[in-house]
Amino acid sequence: MKLKERNIQIAMVIVTVMMTILRFMLNEKGRINPDSIRFMRFAHVLPTIDNTTTPMGYPVGIRLFTFLGFDEFWGSKALGIAAYLFIVYFCWKKDFYKREAIAVGGLFSFVSLFAYTMSEALILPFVFLFLYTASQIITGKLEKGKAVFYLSLSLIALYNIRYSALFFIGGTGLYGLLFLRKKYSSVFITSGIIGLLFVGAYKLLFIDYFNENYVQQALSVGIHPSSQLLTELMQGLATSLNPFIHIADPRGGFVNYGIYGIGVLNILLMIYLFVRNKLSETEWFFTVISISGILCSYFIQYFYSVNPIDYRIIGPFTIPVWLIYFNRLFRIFNLKTYAITALSLLSGLAFTWLSKGNYLENRKAVSDFLKSEKLDKVPIQFYVLKEESLEKIQVAELLSTVNSDITLTFKPEDTLRRTTLTRYKVLQKIKIDKNKYQ
Repeated sequence: MKLKERNIQIAMVIVTVMMTILRFMLNEKGRINPDSIRFMRFAHVLPTIDNTTTPMGYPVGIRLFTFLGFDEFWGSKALGIAAYLFIVYFCWKKDFYKREAIAVGGLFSFVSLFAYTMSEALILPFVFLFLYTASQIITGKLEKGKAVFYLSLSLIALYNIRYSALFFIGGTGLYGLLFLRKKYSSVFITSGIIGLLFVGAYKLLFIDYFNENYVQQALSVGIHPSSQLLTELMQGLATSLNPFIHIADPRGGFVNYGIYGIGVLNILLMIYLFVRNKLSETEWFFTVISISGILCSYFIQYFYSVNPIDYRIIGPFTIPVWLIYFNRLFRIFNLKTYAITALSLLSGLAFTWLSKGNYLENRKAVSDFLKSEKLDKVPIQFYVLKEESLEKIQVAELLSTVNSDITLTFKPEDTLRRTTLTRYKVLQKIKIDKNKYQ
């Protein structure tokens, strides 16, 4: 049985890596978005601080891979695959939810994250390190000063990759307060306080130093009505916790009923299994972290303009409940549980193939264009009327995968410069193989 399972796990890891590669190769722009432009430019100009909109962790990670011969785009993809392989190796080495980690890592939603040039790809392995550290403390294998040090360090590392890790910090302190009578509660409370102190110091010494108005500019009360946010929350949960399809059709339609329906049924099954089998103290921590992270991601939208809740926004916070869920499924179905991940990969392959573009072909066209214009190795700008012009920005996204030193501009007068491109200028000379399922 052990040999058979080992072979299944090895096969699943190999297929997951292959699917991750296919996910960005069979895409017209290599699985990036407007935020990816900023990440790659930040990595390109380091050690110059390009912006404070994002922490430095992910750009630094990309930059490290450029020393191995990758450019920023390919470095981000290598980083995503390395992040997945690290999770598998770490969980196997530490015997920490190793079956569950392989099963969860192969779900199509997480394959999409590892294939994305976004900081979620890097934060996921650090989430596992954080959960492992907390479990060691709860089980008494890590105590006192050493426990506070490692838990605080893991929280600080998370925050240096994504600002939303503030919710991990809050969830850690909350768990300590909820289980105040436990001997380890002080460790979680103290680490939560240290994490908050670091956030305060980070704001004063880093964010305010480079952009003292960032917080005031970013926060605004009443951005979206509750009716809209609650609907998006329900839709986001139904897709994020759907093991097969994590993206709904934004145009609506009958197919979405099936996508949301599977997600809701899966959530109900999760709740049933969690209630039926009493949660351990470690699993209670996982649950508190997940729920608090998701709720905070929801409430922050009242003050901070972010994308609607989806698999990417709450992906790091769903990992703990996915681990518990698969742990319960393995107890019931044993090796048959891997079939869920296999079906998820198959559905992902079908989705990727049906919606495929040709990134390599597009990259070659863009590369030849930039070389012919002598813009492949100099800072360039791309003009758009407004940031919501997604179709126009897609051209900028594709350009950024070849020349990462690109900045969006909204000033019409900048188009008079030779180094400022527009969608019209680019598409006048090249043809892009577009993905018809945006």
